[in-house]
Amino acid sequence: MQKFFSRLSNLFKAEVVIEPKLAPLISEQGVVDSRICGLMDAVQSGWFNQASGELVAGFPIASNDVVLDVGCGDGAATLFAARCGAEVIFSDSNAEKIAKLSLIVKSVPARKWQALVCETDPLPLPDGRASRIIAMEMLEHVDDPAQVLAELVRVGQPGALYLLTVPDPVGEHVQQQIAPAVHFQKPNHIHIFERDHFAAMISNAGLKIENRQSSGFYWTMWMCLYWASAPQQQDATLDQIKQPYPPLLNEWANTWHQLMLTPDGNKVKEKLDSFMPKSQIIIARKP
Repeated sequence: MQKFFSRLSNLFKAEVVIEPKLAPLISEQGVVDSRICGLMDAVQSGWFNQASGELVAGFPIASNDVVLDVGCGDGAATLFAARCGAEVIFSDSNAEKIAKLSLIVKSVPARKWQALVCETDPLPLPDGRASRIIAMEMLEHVDDPAQVLAELVRVGQPGALYLLTVPDPVGEHVQQQIAPAVHFQKPNHIHIFERDHFAAMISNAGLKIENRQSSGFYWTMWMCLYWASAPQQQDATLDQIKQPYPPLLNEWANTWHQLMLTPDGNKVKEKLDSFMPKSQIIIARKP
């Protein structure tokens, strides 16, 4: 467990724009923090491995890489790459998020950095600009995912590695039954990618798939419980939901934390992650 806290601490050092200081996992009142619990779950799934330099297993980042993070949001992936000493280019259509992320990137050891406020199609970058391309949880928001993928392929160098994630269809179909309709309307989730279709779309873009993974059952259940607890809320994406959380979510975080402390907790987690993950993850390479 100590290695998880160490890696979480490193992550939060880069995410002070999101959280001013590292909150304890368990408060003085005995409440397990949902976000910290979720980060611990991600680390246990292989994310943010500073020791190996892998953003996720199979996606290493080195200081000589040029990393492009499109739809970067609050910037966890960008900041991880910056801490690896890479050159980072991060883009988002939200100017406020780009401004906040730019401030914190200055304090981490990126070799060089560039911030872009833009849509992903087109990107104001030359052909073959990046050696690592990250598009996490953004293709479900765009009008033409295939065209966006083509643009990402254009800006990748020969041999570039791609980390592409979208919400998994199992959890999305469950949430369709309980979430407000706005959750599946523009600018939110306007596409649900079945697993085979997502893989075929990436292959059709000219990329060779090297690795397929899934993770995040914890967050799928968290969102389902959120809709049950706050059906009147119209906040439609995970990063828009702010504290204080409904008590049911604190209970869920506590239950998951207790499960992870049991001898077989990780085995249970792996099975649930494969059954109803938050994200389907594909690592692919440009020939």
